[in-house]
Amino acid sequence: MWFSRTFSTVASHPLRVCVVGSGPAGFYTAEKMLKAHQEAQVDIIDRLPTPFGLVRSGVAPDHPETKIVVNQFTRIAQHERCTFFGNVTLGSSVTLPELRELYDVVVLAYGAESDRVLGIPGEDLSGVYAAREFVWWYNGHPNCRYLNPDLKSSDTAVILGQGNVALDVARILLRPTTELATTDIASHAFAALEDSFIRKVYLVGRRGPAQAVCTARELREIIGIKDLHVHIKEADLLTTPEDEDEMRNNRIRKRVYELLSKAATTRASHPSSDPRELHFVFFRKPDKFLESNERSGHVSGVRLEKTKLVGDRPGERMAAGTGQFEDLGCGIVLKSIGYKSIPVDGLPFDHRKGVVPNVRGRVLSDTSGDPMLLEKGLYVCGWLKRGPTGIIATNLYCAEETVASISEDLKQGVLASSSSSGREGLLQLLDSRNVRVIPFDGWEKIDSEERRLGSLRNKPREKLATWEELQKVATE
Repeated sequence: MWFSRTFSTVASHPLRVCVVGSGPAGFYTAEKMLKAHQEAQVDIIDRLPTPFGLVRSGVAPDHPETKIVVNQFTRIAQHERCTFFGNVTLGSSVTLPELRELYDVVVLAYGAESDRVLGIPGEDLSGVYAAREFVWWYNGHPNCRYLNPDLKSSDTAVILGQGNVALDVARILLRPTTELATTDIASHAFAALEDSFIRKVYLVGRRGPAQAVCTARELREIIGIKDLHVHIKEADLLTTPEDEDEMRNNRIRKRVYELLSKAATTRASHPSSDPRELHFVFFRKPDKFLESNERSGHVSGVRLEKTKLVGDRPGERMAAGTGQFEDLGCGIVLKSIGYKSIPVDGLPFDHRKGVVPNVRGRVLSDTSGDPMLLEKGLYVCGWLKRGPTGIIATNLYCAEETVASISEDLKQGVLASSSSSGREGLLQLLDSRNVRVIPFDGWEKIDSEERRLGSLRNKPREKLATWEELQKVATE
């Protein structure tokens, strides 16, 4: 393209690009940059020794077809103009101002690695977890290797939220472990699930079945678990004219409602020796977490407030409390109420929305929305740009938009030439700080060892789940 060549000629060096984060948003951005700018050098940094972000640590182990995209990402990482630096943390290994000094373009695509909080009493009790932590635990993320969720003090788990992540977590808790044995589930999680006492899972939502935010595919999968008893109160399935309007305008919501209605009237075909129950609880919001009388500091239940929908506009009605309460006993609570991105020093951040203020991927200097206040050379993509929504493919379109903005800025001369040293300067800086960089061939050693260990157990891989194991294998 004319504008990439112009930049290279003026700047007397290739266009140097750093992408922070190696999940789908990061890899799609790298791919689009490599295609659009034939002389661009793209470096991808990630705080983990392993690439692929949520494809590795978020996608459920019983969804292997969703992980096939790593083959495409691997080809990108092996491109002659692309380099992966694992074990490099933005903020401590290298700061954002330093990256901006080293590179012509910096694209932040590190996603959302924290969680929204409810802000209600008892949220810090033992046994109350973010669903993200639980997902990282069963997917072998090194940060949650030692989470050790309590699956034995009760036969009941409560999940707050009814989206796809909530359904993933419920499915892993309820699915017979024989069906998980040949997946890439982390071995420590598989062992705990084999010994689990959990037989009842309550999925709690603030609104009704006509507003459920899961997809039909995820719902169909969980209600199809063998010998699972699905419980939904008949009264909760009654619809209002407003509900009917919403479903007329949203095909997915209508299909989800139909699946829930059918599940409520279908009974397991024959008694099971190990019955399991899934309860959909609608029109309830958490008011407080209850502390156990027997085990100080541990959760023993959730106090729920009944809700009703208020507002006139279909699709925008909110759940309001009615002042009526009920208690639901359990031994573990998983909060699936949304992921949250984390700001870093030197980065404008909208704390209310949990995103970096931007216009089509161009980072703004503050949250005022003034498009003239641009942070030159700094861009954003993925959840950090738009919030934690969408599927893996959503990041493809998100990356296309951000890269189009970069290309426009190059063409218009917004990105002035600089003496940035890029990759060489980054490696020097990291070496001076004794940061042990894990290159892509280090990941390939991890990948090879995980596959070898998996083959011994008839699994696609046996994930190495501690920082020590990952770094040891990667540097051997």
